[in-house]
Amino acid sequence: MPVSPSELHIGTKAHNFSLPAVDGNVYSLNDFADKDVFCLIFTCNHCPYVKAVEDRINDIAKKYSGSSFALVCINANDPAVYPEDSFEEMKKRAAEKGFVFPYLHDESQNTAMMYDAVCTPDIYLYDKDRVLRYRGRIDDNWKDESAVKHRDLERAIELLLAGKEIDFEMVPSMGCSIKWKES
Repeated sequence: MPVSPSELHIGTKAHNFSLPAVDGNVYSLNDFADKDVFCLIFTCNHCPYVKAVEDRINDIAKKYSGSSFALVCINANDPAVYPEDSFEEMKKRAAEKGFVFPYLHDESQNTAMMYDAVCTPDIYLYDKDRVLRYRGRIDDNWKDESAVKHRDLERAIELLLAGKEIDFEMVPSMGCSIKWKES
C-alpha cells in the first residue's frame, strides 16, 4: 500500500526552533516540554484555506488549554511577495482574531525547511517524546464548519492525550503552498 504524504514523517522527532512571536516573546520547542501533546501548524495570513479554518484552530487551542496540550502556529511565507504575511500584519491578525496561541514568525524559513512544510495549513502533532504521531487535516470540510463530520485533528489530540495510538487514516491537509524566498 502506498504511503500517503501525511505519513512520510510519522515517527520522526520534532526539530528545535527559536522564533519571535507576535506577543513579543521568543519561543522554542523546549518552552512546551511540560505538555504531553504538542501541535505545530504552519500557517499564514493570506491563504483562503487558513482564513477558513483559523477560528477552528483558535477554538482547538481554547478547548484543550486546560489539558497537557500546546498549540503553536508559524508563518514562514515570504512577505516581500505576500505583504499580508509580514510580521506587522501577523500582529494585527492575531489581535483581530484573538489568537490564544503563540503565533511565530519564521523570517529565515529555516524552521519550515527543517519540517519539510508544504502548505498552509500544514499540521504536525507530537507526543510527549516529541515524536510525530499525526500529520493531516483539521477536519473534513475546510469551507463550511457546519458541514464538518470528522474532526480529525481533535480526534488525534484526544487519542494522544489518552496515551493511545492514532487509529485512523490520516488525510493530508489541503492549502496554499509555502511562499518560499527566491534563492
